[in-house]
Amino acid sequence: MIDDDGYFGEQVAKRYDASTDSEFRPEVVARTVDFLADLAERPELAGGAGAVEFGIGTGRIALPLAERGVPVHGIELSRAMVAELRAKPGGEAIGVTIGDFATARADGGPFSLAVLVFNTIMNLPTQERQVACFRNAAAHLAPGGCFVIEVMVPELRKIPLGQNIVPFATGPTTYAYTVYDTVTQDATCHYINLAADGRAESRSIPFRYVWPAELDLMAQLAGLRLRERWGGWAREPFTEASRQHVSVWEKPVE
Repeated sequence: MIDDDGYFGEQVAKRYDASTDSEFRPEVVARTVDFLADLAERPELAGGAGAVEFGIGTGRIALPLAERGVPVHGIELSRAMVAELRAKPGGEAIGVTIGDFATARADGGPFSLAVLVFNTIMNLPTQERQVACFRNAAAHLAPGGCFVIEVMVPELRKIPLGQNIVPFATGPTTYAYTVYDTVTQDATCHYINLAADGRAESRSIPFRYVWPAELDLMAQLAGLRLRERWGGWAREPFTEASRQHVSVWEKPVE
């Protein structure tokens, strides 16, 4: 699992919310929260209450979801990210368990909803850890509860024959690219930023990309079944052209 000091320490945490990426836009956050709140408040749930967010980070989703009246508990390995959450209005009211979301258990369950957004399943860099994450989610859920993952569709069609690099961000001061290993499904993202004084800052983060069908099998191993899959939080159809998917697996009611 990606550790605090190595990848999401204080320097990264302090500028995390300053990102201009689309997932930070208010309209995207609102669609995400609407989607999750609808699932958390279903009347057929068998005793579950609230949501547990794996990799809660600085509270981009957890805080507005809590404002909608859905109790939220988080699991997060980075103490620096949790410090940023705590500094925000309402952040102190959200319980957070410090630990690896593949194995750590949150207080307050069982929950109606387990949430893992924005490609974070890929932060677990082995298949074994990803399977463990599904089993951990299932253990947190009440019967009828749902596990929701938002993750990209692997961009292998962008790789020219004989190459393994895909750039995904370019600009006057920023450059980022992914190096893929199609044998192991490893994908290391490299980020290069030019500071105002002309110095270059760089960091690299390892991931493991994963296919929708593989996630379905992981869910099956954890005793979950696919409920729905969309191309985004607005419930766009999931097609062969989709660049991401929002998938929902349900814990059966015995």
